[in-house]
Amino acid sequence: MTHSVDSPSPDLAGSSRRHFLKQLAAASGSLPLGQVLAGGTAGALLLQSADAAAATSGKPAINTVYGYESFGPDEAAFVESMLNLMCPADAHTPNGVDCGLAIYIDRQLAGSFGQGARRYQEGPFLQGAPECGPQLPLTPEQYFKAGLAEADRAAHRAYGQLFDALTPVQGEQFLQQLAAGQVPGEQLDLALWFNSLVYPLFTEACFADPLYGGNVGMVFWKMIGYPGLPATHALDVVQYLGKPYPGAANPKSIADFS
Repeated sequence: MTHSVDSPSPDLAGSSRRHFLKQLAAASGSLPLGQVLAGGTAGALLLQSADAAAATSGKPAINTVYGYESFGPDEAAFVESMLNLMCPADAHTPNGVDCGLAIYIDRQLAGSFGQGARRYQEGPFLQGAPECGPQLPLTPEQYFKAGLAEADRAAHRAYGQLFDALTPVQGEQFLQQLAAGQVPGEQLDLALWFNSLVYPLFTEACFADPLYGGNVGMVFWKMIGYPGLPATHALDVVQYLGKPYPGAANPKSIADFS
């Protein structure tokens, strides 16, 4: 989570989140660009509209692409509520939905990655070592949705209502407990589901190229000083190692070179 259940002031909460996201990017070793990515056309439109909005308003761009390819209404309600808790709005950055995080995850699940492309699914599906990951006869999309339904039932058992109806304090407490393995699932290991699938998709959505739906307006790249596609220039890496990169204030997406 990006801030504690004992909510600090808005300024402190925003500062905490920005510090957290910087740590997250550094710990990843490199900024993830996703697995097999989908939704390129929608992503390009998203990037264009976001840049136009930022240029005219002077405020951070927000997601203006709507309509899910994978999520149904109940699933979208859960995911949007979850992402707005994990990435709350502050003075510098819109909330997770407006940053395009839900669109990114939806497109991933609807695309090749979510449909299990190149994934062995013939079984037998036996219990393996933890480092082997879930051994399930499910595609990532099916696994994601099964976990959503399981988590919603767990929230209802704990609070008497579904996840998207919880207060922010209740919702954040539930997610923290879920990630820590303190929320039992009836059919799935919810901690494994959250930590092995949901959270990695969240981090990808924050730092992937905006072409794929998330990181609208390159807001997270600007936050950590990442220049985007020019970071692939080996000479720049050597020349600016440990120094501010001149292009970091104006990062470049794949779409800028298309």
